[in-house]
Amino acid sequence: MTDQSTDRSTGQRAEREVGRGRLRKEDARLVTGQTNWTDNISVTGLLHIAFLRSPMAHARIERIDVSPALERPGVVAAFSGRDLAEGLGSLPCAWPVTEDIVLPDHPPVAVDEVRHAGDPVAVVVARDRYTAADALEAVEVDYEPLEPVLDLEAALAEDAPLVHADKGTNRSYVWPLKTGEDYETVKRRADVVVTRRFHQQRLIANAMEPRAVVVTPLAASGEYTVYSATQVPHILRVMLAMVTGIPEQKLRVVAPDVGGGFGSKLQVYGEEAVALEVARRLGRPVKWTESRSEGYLATHHGRGMIQDVEVAATGEGRLLGLKVELLADMGAYLMLVTPGIPILGAFMYPAIYKMDAYDFTCTGVFTTKTPTDAYRGAGRPEATFAIERIMDELAAELGLDPVEVRRRNWIRHEEFPYDSIAGLTYDSGNYEAATEKALALFGYDDLRAEQQKRNERGDPVRLGIGVSTYTEMCGLAPSRVLRDLRYGAGGWEAASIRMLPTGKVEVVTGTSPHGQGHVTSWSQIAADVLGVPFEDIEVVHSDTRVAPQGMDTYGSRSLVVGGSAVHHAAGKVVEKARRVAAHLLEANENDLDFTDGVFTVKGSPEARKTIQEIAFETFTSHDVPDGMEPTINADQVVNPENFSYPHGTHLCAVEVDTETGQTRIRSYVCVDDVGRVINPVIVEGQVHGGLAQGIAQALYEEAVYDDEGNLVTGTMADYLVPVAGDLPEFVTERTETPATSNPLGVKGVGEAGTIASTPAVVGAIVDALRPLGVNDVTMPCTPERVWRAVRSAKEASA
Repeated sequence: MTDQSTDRSTGQRAEREVGRGRLRKEDARLVTGQTNWTDNISVTGLLHIAFLRSPMAHARIERIDVSPALERPGVVAAFSGRDLAEGLGSLPCAWPVTEDIVLPDHPPVAVDEVRHAGDPVAVVVARDRYTAADALEAVEVDYEPLEPVLDLEAALAEDAPLVHADKGTNRSYVWPLKTGEDYETVKRRADVVVTRRFHQQRLIANAMEPRAVVVTPLAASGEYTVYSATQVPHILRVMLAMVTGIPEQKLRVVAPDVGGGFGSKLQVYGEEAVALEVARRLGRPVKWTESRSEGYLATHHGRGMIQDVEVAATGEGRLLGLKVELLADMGAYLMLVTPGIPILGAFMYPAIYKMDAYDFTCTGVFTTKTPTDAYRGAGRPEATFAIERIMDELAAELGLDPVEVRRRNWIRHEEFPYDSIAGLTYDSGNYEAATEKALALFGYDDLRAEQQKRNERGDPVRLGIGVSTYTEMCGLAPSRVLRDLRYGAGGWEAASIRMLPTGKVEVVTGTSPHGQGHVTSWSQIAADVLGVPFEDIEVVHSDTRVAPQGMDTYGSRSLVVGGSAVHHAAGKVVEKARRVAAHLLEANENDLDFTDGVFTVKGSPEARKTIQEIAFETFTSHDVPDGMEPTINADQVVNPENFSYPHGTHLCAVEVDTETGQTRIRSYVCVDDVGRVINPVIVEGQVHGGLAQGIAQALYEEAVYDDEGNLVTGTMADYLVPVAGDLPEFVTERTETPATSNPLGVKGVGEAGTIASTPAVVGAIVDALRPLGVNDVTMPCTPERVWRAVRSAKEASA
């Protein structure tokens, strides 16, 4: 990678920034520790908060007494849930997906009843975090145990114990989507019908930085600054105002450097509301930082559903219809977007395939477990897993190659734009090109030949090949679509460009990065539009006082929507500057060319003004056009016209030892199409990280509860997070079909690897074991589960 050369006298650059593999601007300070995590923040008079959490999954609080904690040296205050209820409302759910949804109250600290292990019951405030934590043991709580609700199907039985007795049901909602022809009619003309049940285990996000919050009050004006390790500072500000009653204009929310999120920090947590309320009551700054084991109990979980999937097809393998029935585990409460996560997936079960009928139903179910909510991919990985696994099963039923079954059903590149049966308009794509490139890189035919030889000789170590051809909807989203889905906010994004008098640039973005490299990518976008050096651009974000408008970062929306806002705002700057340049050069605006940051008069190239010179001229305002305000700064709010639809093909080869159940990924190839690439280095990083999380779901990670509702995988010693040595080398390549719904032609990349990799790995394991009679292994595919699947198949065939 060569350094960019810049002519400092003109500001002209030797090459374009978009498409360059720039190293991230952010990394120098992040890797050297010259940064500011929430837990680093320390202010004069800081107090520390600790939460007492329920050891039981379900119980009535008979008595609670916090006064003994107040007798401990260094303890300043202690509160029960009832104490705090005087100032705090219910935590918000912003996505009530149906009109009749059961939406229980969610107090930040439990008042009368606890509904999952880890539900907070009391708060202690002390002069240091260790004193606060130690004083928790002095709080007296008497519980009356209640029966836990753990199994999704059992929870819906008429005689099931209730998570929320006042609601009379554990069913939160039923959400249907039926499109195309009637499924049952289509099914009757099918030659083959394949039905499978898949389990999506619960997952726990393991961001490098645990959650943390610091609140500093300014008593004289009634203002509060909330520092939180959050993905959503703008959303958090709105919701905290609603929960606490503090006027929104009195709240400033700052997300300092945030060490990862993966959806787990797309949330409005009780701890944030409690910290704000405690700071208000005491008039003192307060801090809370979760421990890792505390986070396993209290940070929302991901996935958690049962998928009953059925496809009807012709004897040649053409899909006729798809039916999906989901039971989705809500956990104990509906958090910010809990009900909507499986609904996002509803539109993706048909994936890249054509069919005549689609019948989808999701039932949300309350259990006495930690609430679920967004986890990397948020509904789309679950959908892709189900459709890709059922396509494998259809191929096996018909005796066809899994790739061939997909070829017979996917949308061809000449058919774009294509209206999917789920009601989405896929604007661009080329599934054939991505698949052919992946097959060639993978050596598919050679691996199939090797597999056949191993099977013929009865090799105890079997070779399996997994195929995952995916698309996803991201770039959340057109606001009117979100309205129709009953989502409580829009999908727009904001950006501002400030041209400083010295010719430097500030880009203000409403997106809130937590590892995605926005500062670098946004600098590249702005540099190309403005024609200024990459190094002369600073990107400002994640502070509602500095960047007052924004919808934040999740759902692979930042580049598609936020990057487009930067592009448009920069274009506005150029047009404002054009008017000033025309005035100064005594030319008509239409007679000016603008190239690499320089305005020139057509036919008179010696008559020129750089955009930096224009910035200084407007700063002095000595000679600007009449009626023009003396600035070329510009703002832009983008409301996207469509989702974006990245796609790709992932291929995985595994070796499975049938005697021990051990699985080894031998090779992994992915070819992704994420539209136009702004920075290939960042794209590679996002793909690699996504692959790690998807493979982790396939092989390692699972939140496990015992029969009493205790989380038995509550530490990193029990919950298996893979390290680098557990993952294979990846071969990653790309094809490129630009998006047509945004000016950059970009599509999302942050979730792609997670979405595609899980079915590729599990499909490969099942493919290896299918000759032995195995047609599924429940995730995670641990050695024990693989071994048991092989053993059960042998016993069944004996």
